[in-house]
Amino acid sequence: MNTLTLKTRPTPRAEDTRRKIYEAALELFREKGFEQTTMRDIAAKAGVALGGAYYYFSSKEAIVLAFYQDMQEGSHQAILEAVSGHKKLKDRLRCVLEKRLELLVPNRKFCDALFRHAPDSADPLSPFSEETRPIRARAIEHLRIALDGGDVKVPADLKAQLPYLLWLFQMAIILFWLYDRSPNQERTQKLMEKGLGLLVNLLRLSGMPLMRPLRKAALELVETVAL
Repeated sequence: MNTLTLKTRPTPRAEDTRRKIYEAALELFREKGFEQTTMRDIAAKAGVALGGAYYYFSSKEAIVLAFYQDMQEGSHQAILEAVSGHKKLKDRLRCVLEKRLELLVPNRKFCDALFRHAPDSADPLSPFSEETRPIRARAIEHLRIALDGGDVKVPADLKAQLPYLLWLFQMAIILFWLYDRSPNQERTQKLMEKGLGLLVNLLRLSGMPLMRPLRKAALELVETVAL
């Protein structure tokens, strides 16, 4: 059994207790940081016994995975509604990125600490891990939706891998945003605007016959590293 499995009981009282533990954990993660917070701290703040906290969440990591899941579910409808109002691919992709950042704003300090786990795909908190695969898949699907309704025709061979590449771009933007100390993260906004402009222009060129060999080489590279 996966040690990160979320434990719940289908009763209103149990769900209320779970929610108290979850919210107490997030508050402590924001105040003290993920590494400094213990399950004992979380239980005390939620007003439950330590064993009770472990009943609902087998570890701090399980709480973070629940947070990741909530972030994805919470953004789904907002992203669908936002992209539906645009036809230009650049605008549709910008909607996805902006909605993602909006949800992260209250948890910026917390996410800053979590991104230190990102490079190691064996770490369950890494966005590249097996544990986060379903969450990663939903994020990639949002980018696929943005791509499918856009005004740029993408070659069939590239289209299959493009959402994953766009997700990597999204992760790069989030990482830059976490460390951006400019007023209102203006540098992130500029990077996103210029980056999306470059991406869309490259996609427009990608369908040209002379780009086929380069496209093939790029796709082979992606297939080598794709998770």
